Amino acid sequence: MKTMDLLQLDMNKTIGRLPIMLSFLISGFIGMFSETALNVAFNDLMNIFNITPATAQWLTTGYLLTLGILVPISGLLIKWFTTRQLFITSLSFSIVGFLIAAITPSFTLLLIARIFQAVGTGLLLPLMFNTVLLIFPPENRGTTMGIIGLVIMSAPAVGPTLAGILTEKINWHWIFWFSLPFLIISLLSGIKYMQNVSTITKPKIDLLSIGLSTIGFGGIVFGFSNAGELSGGDDPSVLLFLGVGVIALIVFSLRQLYLKQPVLNLRAFQYPMFALGVLLVMFCTMIILASVLILPIYLQGGLETSMFFAGLVMLPGGLINGIMSQMTGRLFDIIGPRRLVIPGFFITIIVAWILSGITKVSTPGLIMALHTFLMLGTAMIVTPVQTNALNQLPRHLYPDGTAIMTALQQVAGAIGTALAICFLSVGREKYLESIVKSDDLTTSLALIAGVQHAFLFVLAVSVVGLVFSLFVRRVKGIRTVSDD
Repeated sequence: MKTMDLLQLDMNKTIGRLPIMLSFLISGFIGMFSETALNVAFNDLMNIFNITPATAQWLTTGYLLTLGILVPISGLLIKWFTTRQLFITSLSFSIVGFLIAAITPSFTLLLIARIFQAVGTGLLLPLMFNTVLLIFPPENRGTTMGIIGLVIMSAPAVGPTLAGILTEKINWHWIFWFSLPFLIISLLSGIKYMQNVSTITKPKIDLLSIGLSTIGFGGIVFGFSNAGELSGGDDPSVLLFLGVGVIALIVFSLRQLYLKQPVLNLRAFQYPMFALGVLLVMFCTMIILASVLILPIYLQGGLETSMFFAGLVMLPGGLINGIMSQMTGRLFDIIGPRRLVIPGFFITIIVAWILSGITKVSTPGLIMALHTFLMLGTAMIVTPVQTNALNQLPRHLYPDGTAIMTALQQVAGAIGTALAICFLSVGREKYLESIVKSDDLTTSLALIAGVQHAFLFVLAVSVVGLVFSLFVRRVKGIRTVSDD
C-alpha cells in the first residue's frame, strides 16, 4: 500500500496527490475568500466611486452571473483540455483579476476584475472536484471532500472579518494585495507539480447548446439576483429574465438528451443517489447563504452593531462549518451518509425555528451560538451527500456530474438569497402596516419581524430537506485508481 501522497494511475503513471491538492486548496481558498470579502467595502466603494447601491451590487451580480454561465460548460472544457492547461488558465485569470482590482482607479475596471476572478473560480471548482474523483479511491473520498469543505467553507467565513480589518486599517485595495501572493505561489506549485489525470475525448461542440446554457443559467441567476433586492420582486424585468432563463434551460435539457455527444450529460440524473444528492446540496446551499445574508442584516439593523462586529459574530459558525466538514468527511468513509445527514437536518430545523423567534433583546452571543449550530448541521449534510452522490457516477460522467452540482449550487444560492430577502420584505411590510406611528424603533422592530419571516423560509427548506434525506442510501463508489 502506497502513502497517501502517491498513487498509481493506469498502472504506468505516478501521480503526486499532496502537491496537486495543495495547489487546488490554496487557490480555492482565495477564490472563495474573494467571493465575500469585498462585501464589507461596499459603503466605501459607493463613496469613492460616487455610485448607487444598485450599481455597487453589480460587483456581486456580475461575479455570480459569470459563474452561472461558465460552470455548466466546465464539464465540456475538462474533456477538451488537460488538467494542467485548465489549472494554469484558471490561476492566470484569477491573478489578472486580483491585480487589476488591486490597482484600479475606477469602478468599471473593478467590475472587469471581478469577472476575471469569477472566470478563474468557475474553472477551478469543477476541475478540483473532478480531479479528486480521479486520483482518490472511493474509500478515501469522504476524507478528501471534507478537507476541501474545510477550506471552501472557512474562506467565506474569514473573508468579511479579515477584509473589514484591511479596509479599516489600510484601504480596500489591500483585500486583493493580500490575496495575490497566495495565488502566485499556487500557480508556481501547479506549474511544477500539476499532472494531467483526465481523459481528453474532445467531443463535438454544439454551439446552440452553449448558447442555451448561457441564456438559461445566466437568466435564472441574474433574475433571482435582481429579485433579491428589496424592490426587485416587483420589477417586470425580473420575471422576464426568469421566464426566458427557464424556457432556455428546458430546451437545453431536452437537446442534451437528444445529442450523442451532449455539452452537459444530464444522464447523470439516471443515478438516483446523484440526483438526490444534488437536491440536498441545493437545499443546504439555500440554508447557508440565506442565513449569512439575513443575520448580518439583523445584527446591524436590529441590534445596531457595527459591520466589523457582525463579521466577528458570524466568524465562529463559518469556521466550525469548515472544521466539521473535514470531520464529517472522515465519518462518511466509516459510517456512510444516513447517520450524518438526517441528524444534520434535525439540527437545522431546531435552530431555524429558534431564529424565527429572535427579538430586539436577543443577544449577539445567542446569535453566535445559533449560527454556529446551524453551520454544524449543514456541515453534517453537505460533504456526505456530495461525496455519496459523485461516488455513484461512472468515470466518464465525472466532469458532467461535478459541473451539474456546482452549477446548480450557484442557482440554489441565487434562489435562496432572493427568497430570503423577499420573505424579509414581506414580514417587514406586514409589521409596518399594523403600526400607526413610525419612528426609528418601529423601523428596527419591523426589520426584526422581517428577519423572523426569513427564517421561517429557512425552516421550511430544512423540513423539506429532512423528508428527502430519509431516502439517502450509501453507494459503493466505482474505483478508478489502483493502490498497488
